[in-house]
Amino acid sequence: MTFYRKLILAALVLTLCVVSLGAYVRLSDAGLGCPDWPGCYGALTPHHAADAINAELAMRPDGPVSHAKAWKEMVHRYFAGTLGMLVLLIFVLAWRGRRETNGGPGLPFLLLVLIVFQALLGMWTVTQMLKPLVVSAHLLGGMATLSLLLWLWLRERGQASHAYFASVDHLRRGAGLGLLLIVAQIALGGWVSTNYAALACTDFPLCQGVWVPAMDFEHGFTLHRDLGETASGDLLPLAALTAIHWSHRLMALLVSLVLGWLVVRLFRTPGYAGTAVVISILLLVQVSLGISNVLLSLPLAVAVAHNTGAALLLASLVWLNFKVRRR
Repeated sequence: MTFYRKLILAALVLTLCVVSLGAYVRLSDAGLGCPDWPGCYGALTPHHAADAINAELAMRPDGPVSHAKAWKEMVHRYFAGTLGMLVLLIFVLAWRGRRETNGGPGLPFLLLVLIVFQALLGMWTVTQMLKPLVVSAHLLGGMATLSLLLWLWLRERGQASHAYFASVDHLRRGAGLGLLLIVAQIALGGWVSTNYAALACTDFPLCQGVWVPAMDFEHGFTLHRDLGETASGDLLPLAALTAIHWSHRLMALLVSLVLGWLVVRLFRTPGYAGTAVVISILLLVQVSLGISNVLLSLPLAVAVAHNTGAALLLASLVWLNFKVRRR
């Protein structure tokens, strides 16, 4: 099953690329660079859709469509389509060699279902005009794909010796809590990004010059609404964007405290110092990137790195949970 494991690893690396590319497309306002799906104005590439793109530019020079944005969007789709083919191949190989795999084809089948749903979310992202709930769900689906592929790859590598996993029962609840909080923080971060609320607070650690600014949680966390609007169609107020941003900051503090406590416990457990170092570094980098986004007014490179850092921090917690739960 060596080829099978290599295929899973390739899909895992590609998923990280797709997640980062998705963030780049979203943060560079290229999500509607091709306003149809799966092609671009019905063509395979933006090059073949040049006339349609030029016509759109002539009508709306400052609109969401341009040649550069179309290529960004389509490159992301090409990568995502390749990932879908790899996951399909993984499932086929897992089914054919189900007696030789460490866990059977159940997890590969779940991955295949998730990838199909991701494709639908990608389509709805365009057809629903970047509705925040759809775009956020698409982001979470990408993170879930990354997590499941990592778990599958770790499982197929084979389990380590019993000595490596000895006396770690005390870590399981902490590792599980850390993972749940990271998922919640990624969901909040996605909600910040898809609602363009990253600069609702432009200072740190204060927000709009105070610790607790005026906030509108009702409109900020209404899920079923269009981008930039309330459920009734009015313009989304700044207080709603502030509530979204401030909640993400508060959760970041909670995540940092819990992961800091978990890292201390890992350092005290034989065989887990390396894991503690990895989580510590990723956490420090992620917090620094988040603060930099605010103080530097959301540079594209820093914002994309923040998304990629979230994926890597999530992967480190998945890795930890695998280690403390597998025997």
